[in-house]
Amino acid sequence: MKRSLLLPIIGVSALILAVFLANKLVSSNKTPQRTVAKTVKSVFVHAAENTSIPLVVSSNGRLVARQRVELFSEVQGVLKFTGKAFRSGQIYKRGEVILALDDSEFAASVRSAKSNFLNTLSTSLADIELDFPSIYPKWEAYVTTYNIDAPTAELPSFDSEKERFFISGRGILNAYYNVLNLESRLAKYTIIAPFDGALSLANVTEGSLVRAAQPLGTFIEKGVFEMPVSVPATYAENLRIGKEVTLHSLESETEHEGKVVRINPSIDQTTQTIEVTLSVRSQRLREGQYLTAEIEMETIDNVIEIDRSLVLDSQEIFVVREGLLALVPVEVIHYTENTAIISGVANGEKVLSKTLPGAFKAQPVKIIED
Repeated sequence: MKRSLLLPIIGVSALILAVFLANKLVSSNKTPQRTVAKTVKSVFVHAAENTSIPLVVSSNGRLVARQRVELFSEVQGVLKFTGKAFRSGQIYKRGEVILALDDSEFAASVRSAKSNFLNTLSTSLADIELDFPSIYPKWEAYVTTYNIDAPTAELPSFDSEKERFFISGRGILNAYYNVLNLESRLAKYTIIAPFDGALSLANVTEGSLVRAAQPLGTFIEKGVFEMPVSVPATYAENLRIGKEVTLHSLESETEHEGKVVRINPSIDQTTQTIEVTLSVRSQRLREGQYLTAEIEMETIDNVIEIDRSLVLDSQEIFVVREGLLALVPVEVIHYTENTAIISGVANGEKVLSKTLPGAFKAQPVKIIED
């Protein structure tokens, strides 16, 4: 009986002892808790000062020559050498021959037609003197001064319908207009530069057989360009012809002065922008070059300009108040490439000048004046 009571007591005692020893062992292995010192991050700030800022809209575009001529042949012939090689980059002055086709055969047919015209006139002089003695001197003078090697001069004016019928009946008018038609076609064997410029493309070389309607090259004006850009439709009221703009290259800091020359009256339905064409003159620019145009619009009052990365998606910015970060709601008036023009910040507010990674409201910070 005593033995049966003693065994349970011993078992319970052993279990209590085991639990006690286990707890003791666990407590002895605990690492002493360390106290981590809180770090206070330093931030750059500047005092907000509301002012008036001119709103500048930036837009990129590609330069195109103001005047461009696609050269085509209206006649057939072999391309001759004119003293300058017909190659891309070749410069021509206004009135200078860009290219000339061999016109010797056709020129001979023109001379033949002019000779026939002169012969018709000469044989009609005797009848004119007999029937119209009063008009004979002017027709005699025309025949005397007529030069086959020069462009055909305009016929003398008619003094009466009777004179017109007489001249027409003798075939003089028909021969005259035939000569004019041939001279006009002969002139198409030579292409003259309509303005100072250069070849940007040459499709043929000297000695090549050129066929009618064949494209020969592209002739563009040098130093005068246009650039179409897109401007948000909200600024339509601030646009006007002649407005000066500043353009600068994407690769360098060189600036060029331009002006607005055309404004598209319609709005692009997809982008809600207006196409504005700018004009710029510079011998340092090239067609196809990309430029950034800065067009000054209206002036905005009571705003500040900060780095656009400081504006949160929630349209708020961080300021420092009593050593802690605080959020201030703002209204973004305009974004530029690197900055944002905002309103809603009181004068004197200590606005962050640089972003603080992981910043949060009420975070303690140390101020470094920017």
